[in-house]
Amino acid sequence: MNLLFRLVLTAVAVFVLAYFLPGVDLTGNQFVTALIVAVVLAVLNLLVKPILVILTLPITVVTLGLFLLIINALIVLLADKLIDGFTVNSIWTAILFSILLSILQSILHSILKEDKK
Repeated sequence: MNLLFRLVLTAVAVFVLAYFLPGVDLTGNQFVTALIVAVVLAVLNLLVKPILVILTLPITVVTLGLFLLIINALIVLLADKLIDGFTVNSIWTAILFSILLSILQSILHSILKEDKK
């Protein structure tokens, strides 16, 4: 149940960011597409991201972890290529999208965690 809840929160965050962030677009049934983006991002973060982090560990250490932003942007761009109704215009938009998505997810999780208490 917790996984489904987190996926729906991620889908809401993707939906909101696609509405406000220029360069990120959802087409078709937008919330369904946002839900598909959330699922694909979760799978890519589970399977692909650890491999990329291990392969790029030396450059990540040299940049003091800032290269992880590039890895997150690459994951977003890969999701863009895999999903027809989701488009991201550039690497810079993907970096901004991944940063804002992380912030928005943290805010949503903290607000809803406080409501459960």
